[in-house]
Amino acid sequence: MTAAAQERERETDTDPQAVEIRPRSLREYVGQRELVERLAIALEAARMRGDPMEHVLLHGPPGLGKTTIAHVIATEMGTRAHVTSGPALTKAGDLVGTLTKMEEGDVLFIDEIHRLPAAVEEFIYPAMEDRRIDFTLDSGMHARVVTIQLKPFTLIGATTRAGLLTQALRSRFGIAHHLEFYGHDDLVGILRRAAGILGVREIGGDALDAIADRSRGTPRIALRLLRRVRDFAEVRSAGLADRAAVDGALRLEGVDERGLDELDRKYMRAIASIYGGGPVGLEAIAATLGEDAETLEDLVEPFLLQIGFLARTRQGRRLTKQGADAIGFALPQSGALWDA
Repeated sequence: MTAAAQERERETDTDPQAVEIRPRSLREYVGQRELVERLAIALEAARMRGDPMEHVLLHGPPGLGKTTIAHVIATEMGTRAHVTSGPALTKAGDLVGTLTKMEEGDVLFIDEIHRLPAAVEEFIYPAMEDRRIDFTLDSGMHARVVTIQLKPFTLIGATTRAGLLTQALRSRFGIAHHLEFYGHDDLVGILRRAAGILGVREIGGDALDAIADRSRGTPRIALRLLRRVRDFAEVRSAGLADRAAVDGALRLEGVDERGLDELDRKYMRAIASIYGGGPVGLEAIAATLGEDAETLEDLVEPFLLQIGFLARTRQGRRLTKQGADAIGFALPQSGALWDA
C-alpha cells in the first residue's frame, strides 16, 4: 500500500485526544440520525427489560463512525467495549479467549467481520444465539464435546463489504444498518466540537466550512484535516486557524477544494491517460498504480461515485464527463453516454 493510501486509511484511536473527541453518548453523537433513533429505542428497551443490547451489524465506507458507535453502545449500557478485527481472530481459540473474559452485558466489536475465517465464524453462531461455545476434543471414537457457557454480551460487527458476509452470519444480527456519508452541517458540528477539545484557537465558520467541504463526507478525514490545520496555524499563522491557514495546510496535504487528494487524481489519471477514460477493470487499475484493488474499492471509489466522477459498468470502471473535466481530460466521442 502506498503512502497516500496508508494516510487515508490511518486510524486515530491510539491518539489520546482522538479518544477524547469521540462522543460518549447518543446525545453527543452527530449525524446518522436514523441509526441513532433506532439505537435509542433498542437501548431503552434493553434497559427496561434488563437484557443485553441486541447484536448490531454496521456496514458502509471506512471512517464513518462504526467503532465510535460500538463504544457509545457500551457506555449507554454501562459496560465495556472489547475491540478486535476479523483478521486478528485466526483460530477458534482467539475468539474463545476474548468471549470468556467478557463481563455480563459487555460489547464485542469485530471490525472487518467479513474477513472472519470460516472455522471461527462457525463458533460465532452458538455464541450469538445461545451464549455458548461447543468445542470438540480429540477425534473418532474418543471425540467429546465440551460446552463453555458465556455471559450475556452484545456483538457489533462492522464491515465495508456487507456483500461478502454469509447469509447465516448476517441473519443473526437483530439490527443491521448502512452508514451514509455525512452532510456538510453535521461535519461542521463535529469539527466545531473537536476544535474546542484540540485547542484550535480562533477558528471561524468559514474555516470550518472549508474543512468540511474537503472531508469527503467522512468524520475521520475531517478530524485528520483539522489536525493538519491546527499544526499549520501554530507554526505559520501564530495560532490563527483562519481560512488562509486552512487553504495553506490543505494545499500542503494535496487536498483540493472538492476533497480530492493525490491518490484520487492518480486513479482518475490512470483511467484517462492509459485506458482512454474506460471502461477498465479494477484489477488493471490497481496493477497500474501499484495499489491493492481492495484499497481502491474501499477508500477511493465510494467518494468518486458519490460525486459523479466515476461510473461502474458491466465492462468496468469509466470516468464520467464531470470526472474527465475535473482532470482536464477530453473523453472520446463515445464517452458522451456517460455524462451522468
